Amino acid sequence: MDQDSAPGLTPGHLGAPALEPGPQERPPAPSGPRDQRPDRTGLACGLTALLLALLAGGVLLIGVRMFGHSGPPQAADYQGGGTGSVEISVPQGASLTRIGQLLVKNKVVASTKAFTTVAAQATGQRIQPGTYTLKRQMSAAAALTVLGNPANANGLTVPEGWRASQIYAAIDQRLKLPSGSAQYAADQHRDELGLPDYAGGNPEGLYFPSTYSVTSDSTPLSLLQQMVKQSGVESGTDELDADAPGNGITSYQALVMASLVQGEADNPDDMAKVARVIYNRLGKGMPLQLDSTINYALGRTTLHTTVTDTKLDSPFNTYQHPGLPPTPIDSPGHDALDAVLNPAQGDWLYFVTVQPGDTRFTDSEQQHKKNVDDFNAYQAQHAPSPGASPS
Repeated sequence: MDQDSAPGLTPGHLGAPALEPGPQERPPAPSGPRDQRPDRTGLACGLTALLLALLAGGVLLIGVRMFGHSGPPQAADYQGGGTGSVEISVPQGASLTRIGQLLVKNKVVASTKAFTTVAAQATGQRIQPGTYTLKRQMSAAAALTVLGNPANANGLTVPEGWRASQIYAAIDQRLKLPSGSAQYAADQHRDELGLPDYAGGNPEGLYFPSTYSVTSDSTPLSLLQQMVKQSGVESGTDELDADAPGNGITSYQALVMASLVQGEADNPDDMAKVARVIYNRLGKGMPLQLDSTINYALGRTTLHTTVTDTKLDSPFNTYQHPGLPPTPIDSPGHDALDAVLNPAQGDWLYFVTVQPGDTRFTDSEQQHKKNVDDFNAYQAQHAPSPGASPS
């Protein structure tokens, strides 16, 4: 017999009379299948899930409206090559972000982000300082095409190894000024050039070789000030002050030596060796006997030095006067400065460039004379010369 259908019996007390519920007792819960009773917990979970689904759908709709189907929004960018004309001056050392900001300010591109993104993808392309003619509302790619071509820079380039006199002449030509204008500005405003104290007021060697922006507001003085400032930044005035004493020289002597290295060698490997020759000869009290210093004294550039030249009465004649010349003889670049601060190791006392790419170093005077003979033989085949003197 089914237990639940027996009259007067309760589960667990088979055969005992049924008891009346007491005052503290609750009647038993209604019997019957559970699926016939309302389930409030399930209903609540269902409503919660429905609400979350609706919320998720709303967020997704908002996300699609904000970002589209391909992720975050793209940076604003114009289309095409633009219209009109505007000049933009890119200063020395400007970052891509700074250039992008200049372009946005002048309404060339729509956003800095669009320009920096395109520029970052153009590997191996470097924007030279200078003044560029662009158009308004150009695409970032079109603007980069103009800025990436050095021919569009309209700047002033100072090559490594140029003397101050050459730089003055280039400024006059670039600014379309009478000859001597830049030299006059340098002489009249010497205290405004920003020269370091150790230069003693002489700017030779401190017009750093680089490319400089030229605008309608540029003057000889402003360009020269840029060059001196850049010398402090890129040639590492602080590095000279820190490292030169470790090599037994002052900061200014390091600059002078770097100018000699720049004038005598044309590649970093040879520069480090030439620097070592200079150190070795100074250490032995030997005259440097460098043709580049005589060329500087005579205001010329040549591969040939005659016996008469070596008797020149000048403090820059390193055949006659021991030690370093009194000032730099040109504007040295990074490699020449680094060679002086980090010279190669060796016992060399002599060197001569027999032909391009063939510079020979030795500690033997006899071997050096043979190298000089090879130099003269090469020169006789390629260009008549009165003979070369040992270097």
